[in-house]
Amino acid sequence: MTKKTLAFEIGTEEIPAFDLHDAIDQVQKLAETAFAKNNIEYDSVIVRTTPRRIIMLAKDVADETSAKHEEFRGPACRIAFDADGNPTKAAAGFARGKGVAVEDLIRREDNGAEYVFACVDTPAVLTIDLLPDILLGIINGIQWPKSQRWGSTNEQFSRPVRWLFAMLDGDVIPIQYAGLTSGNLTYGHRFLAPGPFEVPEAKELLKTIKGAFVTPNEECRERDIREQVAAIEEKTGLVAELPAKTMAEVVNLCEYPTAMVGTFDELFLEVPKEITVDAMLVHQRYFPLFNADGSLANKFIITSNGDPAFAENIIDGNQRVVAARLYDAKFFYDEDRKQPLEAYVDRLDEVVFQEALGTMRAKANRMVALAGKLAEMAGFDEADTQDAKRAALLAKADLVTSAVVEFTSVQGIMGSYYAAASGETAQVAQAIADHYRPRFAGDELPASSVGRIVATADKIDTICGLFAVGQAPTGSSDPFALRRAAIGIIAMLEAGLDISLAQAVDDALAIYEEGGLTFGRDATYAQVIDFFITRTKVMLRDGGCSPDTVDAVLAAGIEEPATIIARARALEQARTENPDTFEDLATAYARANNLRDAACGTDVDEGLLCDVEMDLMDAIENAEKAISDDLASDAYASALDELAALRKPIDTFFDSLMVMDEDLSIRANRMKLLNRFVAVFAHVADFGKMAKTA
Repeated sequence: MTKKTLAFEIGTEEIPAFDLHDAIDQVQKLAETAFAKNNIEYDSVIVRTTPRRIIMLAKDVADETSAKHEEFRGPACRIAFDADGNPTKAAAGFARGKGVAVEDLIRREDNGAEYVFACVDTPAVLTIDLLPDILLGIINGIQWPKSQRWGSTNEQFSRPVRWLFAMLDGDVIPIQYAGLTSGNLTYGHRFLAPGPFEVPEAKELLKTIKGAFVTPNEECRERDIREQVAAIEEKTGLVAELPAKTMAEVVNLCEYPTAMVGTFDELFLEVPKEITVDAMLVHQRYFPLFNADGSLANKFIITSNGDPAFAENIIDGNQRVVAARLYDAKFFYDEDRKQPLEAYVDRLDEVVFQEALGTMRAKANRMVALAGKLAEMAGFDEADTQDAKRAALLAKADLVTSAVVEFTSVQGIMGSYYAAASGETAQVAQAIADHYRPRFAGDELPASSVGRIVATADKIDTICGLFAVGQAPTGSSDPFALRRAAIGIIAMLEAGLDISLAQAVDDALAIYEEGGLTFGRDATYAQVIDFFITRTKVMLRDGGCSPDTVDAVLAAGIEEPATIIARARALEQARTENPDTFEDLATAYARANNLRDAACGTDVDEGLLCDVEMDLMDAIENAEKAISDDLASDAYASALDELAALRKPIDTFFDSLMVMDEDLSIRANRMKLLNRFVAVFAHVADFGKMAKTA
């Protein structure tokens, strides 16, 4: 059997960058699935892309499928044939399903019973005869977010298809699609070497297009860009910002990337660097350059797909484009500063937060009220409390400024600049900039405690309001990003924000109720708390905490995420790093829990206790006090050590005494003692949920 190379190229107009990236895995799976279904042997499939092409290469493809002889066991003969020996419907159906005539079924004994068998012979088929349908299936199988029709045909693709290349070694695979016929011609870079180029055999395709100034590999184009950027950094002494998302897009906007340096007027450095960076990165896909001290330089990197010989013209054109954007940015910035930030607050009535929850102005009012309560809960002094309330009032004001309307990603940031220009305190300005943080897992938290209070007020108001009006996340749908907001709050609590989440939720719901919103407050409270607990569980499990460790802590009835996290991690540490401590915990709990009777209560009669029982009672009382102090000071590891120390007195108790004493009063008293013992554990976690893994 001969091994051959298959090369298939779909030439198109420029496909959107992220759609192109997603197509790589799709084409890979479509090809592998089709080969397996058609019994075509091959060594490997690789997919390469540029904005103008999708290439699928299969190496060591068998030139024909393998002939197969297969035997399938059918129903037992007593079912397949009637009393007269005629085939039944069962036999006919089995034969039809296997594509054989019923008279060709074979009778054979198997495992002591006689069955009918169907023998199916599949002859070898030339691979090249199967490939047209396979390759058309790949074209039609790619799922695009948006597709289009072109010309006079009905086929749909992300962008119009302009050529098809399909070869198995030196043979062209005939395909008809959208008025095109496949051939052995490919095309190069649109400007540097447009072609067409004749390819003698499949294995020469990549070499041919590489020679035509096309880099048909995402990773290679990214490597080229980064190397060129590094050379620019070394030459200029500046540092480029290369965000992953922008890089992923730029990589798929060019076939032969060339990095060039553009310049803009230093006048625009007077504009906050965030808005200038936004204009370059988000709107134009340029990479900004920074000085060594972190300040923005008046230079940027263009990733061109044009002819490097015309670099001067390319740079000039891009400089004109960025200048227009920066002139707009500076104009908006200057216009916005003509009035103080507070003047924009009333205009928030023009922006709807959520239909049932009112405008952003109403949200700002609720944030002020909630920030005041949270600040009091956190023990803020009067100055910090006023800053928190002031920042909460102004936090959303920049949403109606011209700069943010045009450059939406700088909301909050522009508000902080406008607040500073309006004479607000530095703490208020910083809190406004930070109140959207953390925006995603791993993002920086607000820099100050005031900023964390404002950020928490904003997020809790959103979560509670949307739960109250029945807009909680469902399955994978979370249009208001409530899960992300909850994770942000939990991160701030874990970092030391000293408030009670349960109280904060209750206060937020009370503010909504006082504002006239009608909803089931108790039910909403329970749903919100459960939502936060679920997020906490997910965060712990993603962080490597065992599920039953988390369940054991939650069984203690704890609602505060920071407490749940700290206890679960302490318990997990005892379990993994101090197995002896954990064994003591689990064993002590299990021995007592297996024999106790909760119905007896915990009111121990000390007059009935013997010396061994008194020793256990003293150990319990000492542990209760020590653990209470440990929990009050968040010393969970110490609390676990106190619990582990109870193993010795409980072991002595069981080794010395019979719990089920004939004297019923003594028996009942010992049950109460065991209940008291188990109750000490219940303040920390339900170790019964973990004992099975101890």
